[in-house]
Amino acid sequence: MNIVLGVSGGIAAYKACILLRLLKESGHDVHVVPTEAALKFVGEATWEALSGHRVASGVFSDVSEVKHVRLGRQADLVVVAPATADLLARAAHGRADDLLTTTLLTATCPVVFAPAMHTEMWEHAATRANVAILRERGNHVVEPDSGRLTGADTGPGRLPEPESLFALIKGFLTSPARDLVGRKVLVTAGGTREPIDPVRFIGNHSSGRQGIALAAAAAARGAEVHLIAAHIDAPLPAGISVERVSTTGELYDATVKAAAEADAAVLAAAPADFTPKAASDRKLKRKGDLDLALTSTADIAAAVGREKRADQVLVVFAAETHDGPEHAMRKREAKGADLVVLNDVSGGAVFGAAENSVTVFDERGEVDVREHASKEVVADAIWDAVSARLPLSGRD
Repeated sequence: MNIVLGVSGGIAAYKACILLRLLKESGHDVHVVPTEAALKFVGEATWEALSGHRVASGVFSDVSEVKHVRLGRQADLVVVAPATADLLARAAHGRADDLLTTTLLTATCPVVFAPAMHTEMWEHAATRANVAILRERGNHVVEPDSGRLTGADTGPGRLPEPESLFALIKGFLTSPARDLVGRKVLVTAGGTREPIDPVRFIGNHSSGRQGIALAAAAAARGAEVHLIAAHIDAPLPAGISVERVSTTGELYDATVKAAAEADAAVLAAAPADFTPKAASDRKLKRKGDLDLALTSTADIAAAVGREKRADQVLVVFAAETHDGPEHAMRKREAKGADLVVLNDVSGGAVFGAAENSVTVFDERGEVDVREHASKEVVADAIWDAVSARLPLSGRD
């Protein structure tokens, strides 16, 4: 694949060197287009040595090659990492004052911006407006990480680690469609924990891997993704808005609130069905048998289904060990969902595994069947079914 890696002038430019190496080692042909400010952090020699191509920042270099048109036209993907507040502003308003911005104007392929800046700049109304403009035009602007910034500052605005960005980019290069551009989607993932005392809890074996795969696939297809993550055993995808929760009650509140703004909600989390009636504020000592009184937790899927709009798509999961198809169809109807994804969890086979076996049902019956497929393949199959049900022009 032909990739253009744009680099703007921030200290995080050094991370782009690692990202470039990862892309090259995966067999991609990468042309680096730095801004003049970026070259103050990492010089031309470094970019040329790592990419194997000459590097220029202005439109008057190698004029005969018409680089400002050729690079954008030939690219399969354009990635700008880091994307500073200045670069986002210039891209949003169609500036063409250097090789990178002119390349962005001629690119017809997917474009990914990975912002990096101080928290105040990221949260400024002007930057938020520029990000909104870029997203409305079909560009993918990833959410920055929260962490250590330049100096002693800490907060949102940190460029995701190169390995995480590389995983996100792979999704863009392999995704079968860009059919979720402009859509807001909600994904839940992982298992909840209901405290018995400060040390012990009731939980389940969910690793969150299928939900994470769903979030990453939706981002690669162009969606603005909000991931609500309970306890998970897998790395979170880069550039996606993540909200962390622990208990089923917390998952309920977060999901109901986020679902109200979503075009599609895929509830892949595994909430505990029961919680202790009263959790001890002190560690319980081992003194014979323990009688633990439990009560049912709130039904998250049913709550979202009751408030579902006609232009929304709701997907629920049914993890079963027996009477799967019959129960899945009943669950879809009872929860007010459009689709239900059935997976057989007999013996705990799918928990934490790289593969899953699922059947997707709608009101008529089976929509799709995936046997021993990777969770990434399963995720795309689910989004295929969701995309087919979304209104063509957004909310009616």
